[in-house]
Amino acid sequence: MQDLSTLELMRLTSPPQACSYLPEQTASLEYRIIFAIDPAAYEDLLQRGWRRHGCHFFRPACPACTECRSLRVDVARFRPTKSQRRCLARNTHVRVEIGEPAVSGSHLRLFNTYHADMHERRGWPHKRVTPEEYVESFLVGTWSFAREFRYFDGSRLVGVGLVDEVASGLSSVYFYHEPAWRPLGPGTFSILSEIEHARDTGRPWHYLGYWIAGCASMSYKARFGPHELLLCDPPDGEQPLWQPDSPAR
Repeated sequence: MQDLSTLELMRLTSPPQACSYLPEQTASLEYRIIFAIDPAAYEDLLQRGWRRHGCHFFRPACPACTECRSLRVDVARFRPTKSQRRCLARNTHVRVEIGEPAVSGSHLRLFNTYHADMHERRGWPHKRVTPEEYVESFLVGTWSFAREFRYFDGSRLVGVGLVDEVASGLSSVYFYHEPAWRPLGPGTFSILSEIEHARDTGRPWHYLGYWIAGCASMSYKARFGPHELLLCDPPDGEQPLWQPDSPAR
């Protein structure tokens, strides 16, 4: 396996700031800046609670809070709930394609439309992304494991899911969609599509990122089960401990 210390361009911890998930808490992130990593080394990071966004690998380093818990779905034992089965039925017209991540006019239109909607709905900062900014955020670096789930309604691109694929599982990186698709549950449908792909390719885990028990916007992740939660964020070389947890069915 690659020696991660030789791959990092920089390692830092962000200054403490107000947490966007738990307002009463103070948040901080530990970052590793890496532009190329092999799938086995990245898989080792995933198992220890690290996430990837472009060339930024990060995990919580909050001074007085450990509420962020890495969650992974047990793919072989997963069974969709009644609500999730209804979501699948509502989206039978949606076609899914899997390929390498890319950028196009359709990507940019969809990304900017989605963020404009989230600005109106949830007060997200609004800024139209350029092709260069999109590449910098999602595509820069050498990632043989990076995949893109493209969702089409007819010939129209209505959703894009950026996903990492390693030997033992998939990791959801980022998902954005056409606002008009929202009533049919695109977020749930995208996760179900990724779990199905993991099962079809024999991968036992699907990493959904961080789950916070006291955060309503994170609660949906616990509905995909059975799943496991990482007990703590161990350093490189230390065995990670994952604990089975009952799903909120």
